[in-house]
Amino acid sequence: MSGDTTPHVVEDLAGVLKLFSDGSVVRGDESLLSPPVERPHGREVPDVQWKDIVYDAAHGLRVRLYVMPAAAGEGGRLPVLVYFHGGGYCIGALEQPMFHTFCLRAASELPAVVLSVQYRLAPEHRLPTAIDDGAGFLSWLRGQAVLGAGADPWLAESADFDRTFISGLSAGANLAHHIAVRVGSGQLTTDPVLVAGYALIDAFFGGVERTAAEANPPANVSLTVEVADQLWRMSLPVAATRDHPVANPFGPDSPSLEPVALPPALVVASTGDFLYERGLGYAARLKDMGKPVELAEFDGEQHGFSVLQPWSPASDELIRILQRFVHHGASTN
Repeated sequence: MSGDTTPHVVEDLAGVLKLFSDGSVVRGDESLLSPPVERPHGREVPDVQWKDIVYDAAHGLRVRLYVMPAAAGEGGRLPVLVYFHGGGYCIGALEQPMFHTFCLRAASELPAVVLSVQYRLAPEHRLPTAIDDGAGFLSWLRGQAVLGAGADPWLAESADFDRTFISGLSAGANLAHHIAVRVGSGQLTTDPVLVAGYALIDAFFGGVERTAAEANPPANVSLTVEVADQLWRMSLPVAATRDHPVANPFGPDSPSLEPVALPPALVVASTGDFLYERGLGYAARLKDMGKPVELAEFDGEQHGFSVLQPWSPASDELIRILQRFVHHGASTN
């Protein structure tokens, strides 16, 4: 007599994402995982306009376009900041207030044309699906640049495609890394869009061998090692380890970055984040290869501070660093 074959929960992410033994997924209210975003008095974001555009109709994927018409760059055009939200490749959405607030600030204060990109999530769509979606977005953006005056009016009027930067937070930073690699290795053609740099904020990397901070993480972290492991289990191909090339860019099976023509990189690492050493290691490896990289360390800040506390002094400093990076390039250290 066969046993009970009723599907049972194999992964439960804080009650908002449940993966069952038959592969089915039930999603709940993600707002339970993030505090509300409160804008302090006197910290208004002036006149930033935004709208959603479908860039991949087949999969219903959108990009949220932010622009401040009053901001004038060279020739009236502004650098383009492509932004991928965080969430361990399993949760998160461009319309969530914390990501929306960060993009409003970036559009206003860099200033830049900000493009916040939706991508498909695991475990319904395991990696590398999200990275393929990111590449598809860059191809869409290339098509907009080719159209010139026929592109979306906001892009046609404001975007300087010669100054396009790929960025992201956490899993979004991991995604930004892989897009930069695809561009730099020639796998992804973007011309006439020029990827002038990429910025990784609290990048979500991993590895089978624990770093010191992973083995003995800081207290009261916003992201725990256990949750990170769970996110990798749900997002990587079934049975893959954390040394999979998507998780570990320097793993035993990961292709070398030595021959890749990477654009200048900005790596943001927070000392209150157990992923801190992963960020430092990433920057150090690039520097050893002779690639242009700037490391910005935030003492005492937690993983995701830029969206969890978007009006904090540390977030103000991050905006200033991004402003310098997109307008003046990396300052290597």
